[in-house]
Amino acid sequence: MTLLVKRDTSAALASVQVWVKTGSIHEGMHLGAGLSHYLEHMLFKGTERRAGREISATVQAHGGYINAYTTFDRTVYYIDLPSEHTGVAIDILADAVLHSTLPADEVAKEKDVILREIAMTKDDPDDRLWEAMFATAFREHPYRHPVIGHRDVFAGITRDQLVAYYRERYVPNNLVVVVVGDVEPADVLRQVQEHFGAATRTALASVLVPEEPRQLGPRAEHRFEDVEVTRAVLAWPIPGLAHEDAPVLDLLATVLGQGDSSVLWQEVRERAKLVHSIDASSWNPGTNGLFCVSFTCAAEKRARATVAVERLLARIAVRGCTAAQLKKALRQLVVGEINTRKTMSGQAGQLGAAEVVIGDLDYSRAYFTQLRAVTPAAVRAVAARYLVPERRTAISLNPTAAAPKVGTSVEGRAATTDFTEVRLPNGVRLLLQPDQRLPNLHFRFLLQGGPLFESAGKRGATSLLATMLAKDTRRRSAAEVAQYIEEVGGAFFPFSGNNSLGLGVEVLPTDVDRALEVLTDAVLAPAFKPATFATEREALIAALQQDDDDVVTHARKRLREQFFGSHPLAYDPQGNQAGVKALTPADLTALYRRLCVGGNVVLAVAGDFEAKVLVPRLKAFLGRIPKGTVAVPAPELALPAKAGDFAEHAAREQAVVLQGFPGPRVNAPDFYVAEVADELFSGMAARLFERVREEKGLAYFVRSGRVIGLEAAMFYFFAGTQPGREAEVLAEIDAEIARVQAGEVTTVELTRCQARLKAGRRQALQTNSARAMHVGINALQGQPINDWKNYDGRVEAVTIADLATFARRYFQRAQRVQLSVTPSSK
Repeated sequence: MTLLVKRDTSAALASVQVWVKTGSIHEGMHLGAGLSHYLEHMLFKGTERRAGREISATVQAHGGYINAYTTFDRTVYYIDLPSEHTGVAIDILADAVLHSTLPADEVAKEKDVILREIAMTKDDPDDRLWEAMFATAFREHPYRHPVIGHRDVFAGITRDQLVAYYRERYVPNNLVVVVVGDVEPADVLRQVQEHFGAATRTALASVLVPEEPRQLGPRAEHRFEDVEVTRAVLAWPIPGLAHEDAPVLDLLATVLGQGDSSVLWQEVRERAKLVHSIDASSWNPGTNGLFCVSFTCAAEKRARATVAVERLLARIAVRGCTAAQLKKALRQLVVGEINTRKTMSGQAGQLGAAEVVIGDLDYSRAYFTQLRAVTPAAVRAVAARYLVPERRTAISLNPTAAAPKVGTSVEGRAATTDFTEVRLPNGVRLLLQPDQRLPNLHFRFLLQGGPLFESAGKRGATSLLATMLAKDTRRRSAAEVAQYIEEVGGAFFPFSGNNSLGLGVEVLPTDVDRALEVLTDAVLAPAFKPATFATEREALIAALQQDDDDVVTHARKRLREQFFGSHPLAYDPQGNQAGVKALTPADLTALYRRLCVGGNVVLAVAGDFEAKVLVPRLKAFLGRIPKGTVAVPAPELALPAKAGDFAEHAAREQAVVLQGFPGPRVNAPDFYVAEVADELFSGMAARLFERVREEKGLAYFVRSGRVIGLEAAMFYFFAGTQPGREAEVLAEIDAEIARVQAGEVTTVELTRCQARLKAGRRQALQTNSARAMHVGINALQGQPINDWKNYDGRVEAVTIADLATFARRYFQRAQRVQLSVTPSSK
């Protein structure tokens, strides 16, 4: 067994991961069965020492988060938790990976769960698109099979076959253990030896993974289904990660399709107006892979978009890219590497991939050495070598209405220091937290806003306004803004929520001048150009249409509409299609002028900077924002708008059930009771999850959630289930609510929830961007800016009696909105 340990004392956290060098391509005679994924589900169901529930309960009791994932070539189990409990994580993961008992009853129940998960992937258009791509692009290589398996093949797997695969592949000489965090390597080694050392080396036969034959002609599959937006992928076979061309292909993908200033984005989206979104990627984890260009568009534009992409690639193959484009792409990849190191979990994942996927812990250094040596001529050469028409695979998922007539062709062509505050004469609040641990600097510009501040009939103004602020200014076009920030590997992006909107800028510290210039222009000189507005409005409408394609998202939005009625929170910041279509540039200009006044503005800065140098410049910028305040509207509407039970139908395979109740608003006295309640009803260790999924096998997921506004809120439950079982799931939710109302939550449950929430908050505030956003929201909502320090105490103060009172107050049947979204008859 291989052990990798990296000590990082920047936060009192650790990530413990066990990488098993087996995935869906290693399943031998059971290819396509999803054995690796099946085992991933089963390994937390019980061991020789622990019952299944005890595993997740123990992790949460120590403030940890446990999860796992399966890919084509590996299965990874991990626990992120406070570093003082690293030994607990090592013990639990060793026990699960080496000593799982795979109980027969759990094997049977989990099979039903995974069968529903497979059905859910059939409800997701993006999953269907990529499954079709891999099945078409690969004819011999096991990549052609989905990781989760084919339904019929998986359904035929027996427990004996699962146990045999487990015993064959889960052996110490096929494991890599990675530990990153505030740990002592000697202690980690001792603990790993204690818990893994007794396992003996076992004969491990090599699994034959056939090579994919050379593709000799173009392939295509175009599906016409119940979707509203066309999704398309063009792909070409490329060599694997160890090939000398791999770094060049990564640079080519970045030049072509990473960011708003990329070649594809500018030429196919901004100039030609053929797509809503477009990107490029180079995927090659093993000995071969795919170079992909993916996009979404209106159905009638797919053929023209495909032609535009192919013409652009042909031009690159002849002319190559510019030195400036290459320099920008290299900078983006460098910044991406830095970003993976922001968290303990990210660092552990990076180390695991280097060892398991590549076999070289020094790969990153060698990789970037190769990148720096790449020339425009090399980029031109790989484009000419690999992106050729005869080896292209084209896949698309299109609305049924776009289906061709019979006989026609479908192919057209965490820092621990406090933030300090500076309040300017115009009311703007400047929040600062210097942190020199990593060469990273983040600016977060926030305005209080959201649906409450929008005009009725023009919902979605918040989201579109945020997007437009990141586009054209009086100095630069949207393309020039994107180019200016992305050529140094920076990021410039909008955000919007129920109660706020704004901009984020993140750069290396050496590029602070550029970041300030971009942010200053966006805030003080936005242009709201009609052409850009039209493009972004269309993209927002397309995003809303995509939401309707996902049954869970659609159901949650419908619950929100039923619950809030005419209240502005009936819609999220993206609004609805009618509201977005009604918007004009003048509407956004008026909204921005109303919101961007000193008393409604916060700028939070976190990262590597010198305050005495930066603050005077920020004051000069922020001092130009006009004085003023914004009153928070308070609609006098009783909630829910209309209580009762409602049912809808959708052309999907799964059913979704939901219950919505009033909940505590921002700054409500019982807000933190709601925090604990939300955790109590959610997660793998939750009683509700155990009952509904683990014991009864009724649903693949079941949990709670919240819509939180400045003066109104909703607390809701939702679950995905098999058609015909809706009433059973709803009955279990009702029973769990009654249990909490009766004060029957156990001390163990409460303590576990509190530990998980506290650890989750600690983990959530590891990055500069997260801390800046958090403190900015605190300021906007009238909380102390460093209120994060009080979080643990407020969560710990919640009692079982508080939870019972909370549930009796809010979860009343008379104020419940219940919604069932079930498959329509075919």
